[in-house]
Amino acid sequence: MTKSKSLLAAAALATAMIAMPTAAHHSFAMFDQNKTVSLKGQVVEFQWTNPHAFIELDVPNGQGASDRWSIELNSPNNLTRQGWRRSSLKPGQTVTVTLNPLRNGKKGGLFNKVVLPDGSVLADVRPSSGKPINVPSAN
Repeated sequence: MTKSKSLLAAAALATAMIAMPTAAHHSFAMFDQNKTVSLKGQVVEFQWTNPHAFIELDVPNGQGASDRWSIELNSPNNLTRQGWRRSSLKPGQTVTVTLNPLRNGKKGGLFNKVVLPDGSVLADVRPSSGKPINVPSAN
């Protein structure tokens, strides 16, 4: 009986360890989804990576220089279903990006939409309720 309990405990531990990376996925609480910022800048890099794609954008800061913004998007798999391609954004393009800024004030945010140089729009799919996405609630 003791041997079967040990095997059961080992199996439970192994299952928990496998599930930990899934549980470790961050929430979107770091973004202020009650605020929206619109930025016009030049694409430095479009990172088509898992678990989230990123846009690195240089935005003029009004002092003769640019600030680098890092904008987090959905996963490439989900973006593909929304009409995106690995080649949707190219370095050097001037685009307007709408995002929810980081709560800590750093130059970054959660992607909402991008207006491309030809005027076409690529947008993220948000809940129709208008509620923030993936933000844990206090119980």
